[in-house]
Amino acid sequence: MWSLMWLPLAVNLVLAATGPTLARALHPRVGVRLLPGAMLVVASGTGVVLASLGFLALAQIPAVAAMGNWSPIALRATQLGPVPVEVTAGVAMLLLLASALRQTLHAGRLLVRADATCRRCGAHTHGLVVVEDDVPDAYALPTLPRHIPGHPPGGINGRIVVSTAMLRALSADERRVVLAHEAAHLAGHHHLYVQLAELAAAANPLLRPTARAVRLSIEREADEAAAAEVGDRRLAARALARAALAKAETSKQRRVARVALAATDGFVAQRATALLSPAPRPRRLLAAGLVLLAAVTLMGTAAAANRTDDSLDAAERPVTATALAALPALAG
Repeated sequence: MWSLMWLPLAVNLVLAATGPTLARALHPRVGVRLLPGAMLVVASGTGVVLASLGFLALAQIPAVAAMGNWSPIALRATQLGPVPVEVTAGVAMLLLLASALRQTLHAGRLLVRADATCRRCGAHTHGLVVVEDDVPDAYALPTLPRHIPGHPPGGINGRIVVSTAMLRALSADERRVVLAHEAAHLAGHHHLYVQLAELAAAANPLLRPTARAVRLSIEREADEAAAAEVGDRRLAARALARAALAKAETSKQRRVARVALAATDGFVAQRATALLSPAPRPRRLLAAGLVLLAAVTLMGTAAAANRTDDSLDAAERPVTATALAALPALAG
């Protein structure tokens, strides 16, 4: 049983090493939906294992053991390693939990800011807002769940904001690409997946490269949706490149909520190359492997929680000769 509890830590290392590669290899639509969930499962499982180790060390403190009616001797016989190692695990878990809570609050503030910006934009047909600005820009802003004219009820709706400078920089067909890209962000609830990946990375820093890769997958999915909308992959690649170039030529910095998703936000060369290649193929085996990693993590997480509970239950019993003889078996 003890060996099973190490599975979340092992899967954590596997996902940290392969996450960016998986994000590039999976079809963007599949990767966007599977990777953030798998990251959260792995980060949570790692936290449970660290918490289990830390609590077993904490429970050996006489005052804590007295409150739980546990025998420190019995608990000490089942510990996996030196007490300092278990204490370090517990402290690490608390720090990672604090980081995850901070990220959750930060994401909430970003969404509230984006929602407030959308409210200031007023009601516009299909959520499109054109602003007078000399800076070429286009991005999608989500709103808190509520009905917006031009949008179906429910879900995270929002606005597509585009500047007059961006409209002037692009041809009519290229505008269709950029607007379709931003519409795909809102229709796919991409802001939610970004925040889920960022939350997992905050709870487990080893997953930060994978969180960045999720952002690329999100942009790739929006690119594919835009290319399908206009029916021309080369046009989509050209529009993406021209929009990015137009935005890069200005030095003016704009302060918008980081929750905004823009067609020109990074990875432009990789995305243009992908658009000039054939459409991505489904990778069902890779997707199944990612689901398997999450399932293995859940199994190990359950094993860690159950084994910790068993150790505490055993420590509540009177320490008799029979109980002491059974402790080595528990430790194994």
